Amino acid sequence: MEIKLTKKPVKPKIIDGFPGFGLIGTITTEFLIEHLGAEKIGSFHYDELPATIAIHKEKLVDPMGIFYNKKYNIVILHTILNSVGLEWKLSSAIHKMAKDMQTTEIISIEGVSSPQVTESENVFYFTNSSKNRTKIDKMGLQPLKESIIVGVSAALMLRSKIPLTCFFAETKSELPDSKAASNIIKVLDDYLGLKVDFKPLLKQAEEFEEKFKTILKQSSLTQKERDKKQMSYLG
Repeated sequence: MEIKLTKKPVKPKIIDGFPGFGLIGTITTEFLIEHLGAEKIGSFHYDELPATIAIHKEKLVDPMGIFYNKKYNIVILHTILNSVGLEWKLSSAIHKMAKDMQTTEIISIEGVSSPQVTESENVFYFTNSSKNRTKIDKMGLQPLKESIIVGVSAALMLRSKIPLTCFFAETKSELPDSKAASNIIKVLDDYLGLKVDFKPLLKQAEEFEEKFKTILKQSSLTQKERDKKQMSYLG
């Protein structure tokens, strides 16, 4: 597992979004790439995962891509692949890239289960930086006090020596949740000063939600077909 780049930004902030509860990270990073017009500067290279590619509207979707916006000096990690079992390798690859770039902060995006029946707009945070904690507290966000975090974000939280901030959007469902993702985007706009136009925000987020539902459905069908073939070989 390694990251290969065609361009190496200097002292950027890194935003990562891996598939998790509500697909919050994936939808959020997809929106940011579209909104900021970020260019692709690299990909994750691996042989630990099945060779998988998605096609959406006749275009290939890189399952694990690296994108860059020069104006805000932001690197965005966007992935649609299930990374279960590869969390430590992924976090190590991200850390290596971050050190090479002299990254000033890693920002991880996640969803957390909400006990509320109605839609929630709550976004919580965790950070290992006292300076960033002061800034976020002034934004009116509450720290995440009780939860279980798994996945790449958990690995980064455990081992990151680089300033790390995690934003967690409350979501009711494991299904793609564009509304919860839009809450994260609003927070990032405030935190990073991205000047997001909120009017088309939810509409676009819903479009991304439908896109990922389609990709997930196709991915599930592909996995079932692969399993059937493996069973036929064994039989």
